[in-house]
Amino acid sequence: FLTLFSPSFRPFHVEPTNIVSVNDDTQRVTDEASAMNKRIHYYSRLTSPADRALIAPDHVLPAPDEIYVYSPLGTAFKVDNCTDGYGKNSSIVTIFMIWNTMMGTSILSIPWGIKQAGFTSGIILILLMGILTLYCCYRVVKSRKMIPLIDTSNWEFPDVCKYYFGSFGQWSSLLFSMVSLVGAMVVYWVLMSNFLFNTGKFIYNFVHDINVTDIVPGTNGSNKVICPSAASSHPPQNRSVMFSSGNNTGFELFEEWWNKSQTVPFYLIAVLLPLLNLKSPSFFAKFNVLGTVSVVYLVFLVTVKAAHLGIHLEYNWFTENDFFVPEFRILFPQLTGVLTLAFFIHNCVITLLQNNRNQENNVRDLSIAYFLVGLTYLYVGVIIFASFPSPPLSKECIEQNFLDNFPSDDIMSFVARIFLLFQMMTVYPLLGYLARVQLLRQFFGNAYPSIFHVLVLNVAIVGAGVAMAKFYPNIGGIIRYSGATCGLAFVFVYPSLIYMISLHRAGQLTWPALIIHIFIILLGLANLIAQFLL
Repeated sequence: FLTLFSPSFRPFHVEPTNIVSVNDDTQRVTDEASAMNKRIHYYSRLTSPADRALIAPDHVLPAPDEIYVYSPLGTAFKVDNCTDGYGKNSSIVTIFMIWNTMMGTSILSIPWGIKQAGFTSGIILILLMGILTLYCCYRVVKSRKMIPLIDTSNWEFPDVCKYYFGSFGQWSSLLFSMVSLVGAMVVYWVLMSNFLFNTGKFIYNFVHDINVTDIVPGTNGSNKVICPSAASSHPPQNRSVMFSSGNNTGFELFEEWWNKSQTVPFYLIAVLLPLLNLKSPSFFAKFNVLGTVSVVYLVFLVTVKAAHLGIHLEYNWFTENDFFVPEFRILFPQLTGVLTLAFFIHNCVITLLQNNRNQENNVRDLSIAYFLVGLTYLYVGVIIFASFPSPPLSKECIEQNFLDNFPSDDIMSFVARIFLLFQMMTVYPLLGYLARVQLLRQFFGNAYPSIFHVLVLNVAIVGAGVAMAKFYPNIGGIIRYSGATCGLAFVFVYPSLIYMISLHRAGQLTWPALIIHIFIILLGLANLIAQFLL
């Protein structure tokens, strides 16, 4: 979840220093230690010298057949027997790291995006966007190697942008990084408000033995599916009827003070704002592995729900009816905006691949990882769309967060919501830390100039999240806007421009290459413009 939204998130692999005898190849060990020191120096530039969040702990000395993968904020994952004994990852580890990095909150909006584009068009767009972003990602990987006579071993893509475009590249990289980070934090606040509301509602009803039904259309039976958007004239978050004897006053008071848009977003401030002001929230990075577990559980949930609901499909290419949408819809750019962020890894892919044991397999491993990511998105999106019970409900009822199509008293959805809520509450301070490091260090030369500076920044970020949760709690819209914006720079424009400039300087630029990459840039620009027109 963290790395998918944050283009500045660079998972950090610390190569272990092997303990060898005097007769062993000491030069190889020396080179290995030198490489490790370079990486530590590179990531240490992101924070003040006093902050050791990006530095490997002194007491950690991995065994020769172990690897420790460090995120920039101190998360450590130990993988046994997956290296060559000198800190290089096997292909399977590299592929999993890329998959784990790319999977994020976009998965919750993929079914909605398919509905907006049309079923057949949505499947085609997922495949095409996966191929296009993979190609642009490959151009990013090659960009560093095309710079002559300079040691670029510690460079990431923003450094390459600065080399080619000077201060403009530096500041524009900062701008688009902040767009993705703040966009991520806003989406997280909206989702946390949603999950906290539904979790609290479930617990209250269970404790007080209250049987409640929402005033929204839905199916009957044990596997109920609801359509909150059908009750747009009566906001569904607190519209409910109680079917139990007893004092109704307490229930009405609970609904007044436990409102998804009016009160719950403000309750989160008391918990999360103090955590944002910590100098180094590296403790929370220990829970990043929950992101992988969350995705696996969502896939399991989707599978079980589909098995109970069955398949409900009807093919109409251009005509709508009461229950189904056409196979092609003019709203398809809304899906491409979501997918731009869903396939976003371009700002940290160099780091992920530079520790691959066999560098000649980088293209293959990157392609396999993209294939698995696309397959995950396709599986969740297609299964949710196809199994959505139409009739009696319309496919238009599929929500921007597909968990909203399950009532708050659904046990499996409750587990998913509480799991995601805890995971997001541990990741949110890390996103705020990354935003603080990038912005304040750029302007003041210090990631923590004073508590006043940090508090002002955090209040602004939290205020944006609260405002969006109250007035525009549409995660699909937020994801597609932020994805198309940061994707314009890091996915479409910069990789293509850098590739064309490199070929031109080498005297190898051809007309076909020029036309193809200009077309890619225009696609990215059209993708962004379309988000504001549809």
